[in-house]
Amino acid sequence: MRRAVLACALAAAALGIAGCGGGGDKESEAANPQAKAACDGTALTTKPNLPASFPMVEETTLTKQSTQGPTAVVEGYWSGELQDAHDEYVKEFKAAGYEVLFEELEEHDSEVSWQGEGRSGQVALRDDCGGGKIYVHITNRPT
Repeated sequence: MRRAVLACALAAAALGIAGCGGGGDKESEAANPQAKAACDGTALTTKPNLPASFPMVEETTLTKQSTQGPTAVVEGYWSGELQDAHDEYVKEFKAAGYEVLFEELEEHDSEVSWQGEGRSGQVALRDDCGGGKIYVHITNRPT
C-alpha cells in the first residue's frame, strides 16, 4: 500500500512539473511565418491581382501575392490598430459599392467577407506583426 501511495505522489508531482511554464505570453511565441514575411516585406511593384474597383485602403501596404487555383491571395500589413483597420475596410467596401457579406471583430483578429465585380472573398486581419502593424490577408475568387 505504501508503494502505491508513493507511486501516485510521484506521478502527480511529475504531471504538475510538466504542466508548469508552458503557457508563455504572445510576445515570446514564434510569429506566424506567413504573417512575418508579409509584414516585413517591401511594397509590391506590380499591380495587385484584385478587382479593378477593389478599395485600396490607406495605411495598407501590400507586399506579396500568389494564386491558389482560382483564388488570388494578396498579403501585406496595415499600419495602425486592428479596430481601425476593420472599420476602414468595412467603410471602403461599402463606399466602392461592394456588398459586405459578413464582418467580425475579435480581440486579436477580424474578418470582412465581401462580394463585388463578379468576385468574392475575405479580408482577414490578424494581430500577428507587432510593431504597430496588422497582418492583412486578402482572398478573392470568381463568384
